[in-house]
Amino acid sequence: MIFVIATINIKPGSADKVIAAAMPCIEGTRAEAGCISYDLNQAVEDENTLTFVERWKTREDLELHFKQPHMAVWRETGGPYIIDRKIEIIHTDKVEVV
Repeated sequence: MIFVIATINIKPGSADKVIAAAMPCIEGTRAEAGCISYDLNQAVEDENTLTFVERWKTREDLELHFKQPHMAVWRETGGPYIIDRKIEIIHTDKVEVV
């Protein structure tokens, strides 16, 4: 199993739009083979910081996730609001930061 922690900083005042844009992606991702869990959280002290917390069976499942149509839609609809992002892929023996 691997974990993914994807933190995004978004434009001020855009949280509602970004969360709405993410919902179809979240629903689609939860139905993917290999997805154990996929959740979006908003920071309590900074509404402009959102974090996706994901669990996947394998790295291969995660790679397939990146190629799904709902991910392409999310990139198109959510992308304009994203200022910065950090993605950590946590394996049992290492951490990837992309």
